[in-house]
Amino acid sequence: MNFTFEVFEKTRGFFKIFLDQLSLDELNKIPSGYNNNIIWNIAHIIATEQVLIYKLSGVPMLVSDDFVNAYKKGSKPEADVTQEDVNLIKELLTETAKQTKINYDNNAFVNFPEYTPETTGTTIHDIDEALTFVLFHEGLHLGIVKSLLKSVKL
Repeated sequence: MNFTFEVFEKTRGFFKIFLDQLSLDELNKIPSGYNNNIIWNIAHIIATEQVLIYKLSGVPMLVSDDFVNAYKKGSKPEADVTQEDVNLIKELLTETAKQTKINYDNNAFVNFPEYTPETTGTTIHDIDEALTFVLFHEGLHLGIVKSLLKSVKL
């Protein structure tokens, strides 16, 4: 699983670069043809990882229910985020990834129920498969962020 967590950390690092380099206006802009923005996609990957790994395992999430509700599948940006929000999301990108590895290494996720995400329709049977799905999901949203970036930077 070292490889999985290495990819997880590096992918989160790519998202962090966007937060470091883009203005609040760029992060909040919803380009024509889209229903969300760069910051929503970045926060969404955190919320999704927390639900898939922690909530399904019965382990307390590292983020609030309000955070999850704001960025879960089917939600959309309701208001512009502030710099304080960006700072929190930036911290969560790093800290949740680190803590997930620690918790994984300490066997915290042993009670993982089967779950079938709509995204792929394939059933996740255990924590290792859940982590693989999280990497797929984050890669998908990295592509979406890169697409949004082209529209935001015009």
